[in-house]
Amino acid sequence: MSKRLQVVLDESEWAALAHEARRRGVTLSEWVRQALRDARRREPGDDAGTKLQVIRAAATHSFPTAGIDEMLGEIESGYLE
Repeated sequence: MSKRLQVVLDESEWAALAHEARRRGVTLSEWVRQALRDARRREPGDDAGTKLQVIRAAATHSFPTAGIDEMLGEIESGYLE
């Protein structure tokens, strides 16, 4: 079921957003829906448990490493080959 949201804009804001929507070939309403979806995706998640699971899983891995001088030397030698 759809719900209606009313947002009050001054004329200059309306004109700028309408121009952007036309530029993208969508209605102003669709442009606003897309902008809201994008804003939600950029927000960090609220589920601390999931974040902790990911961190714990990552911490179980063991990858080879070396001192910084050795790593930089290996990187440089890769450039020269």
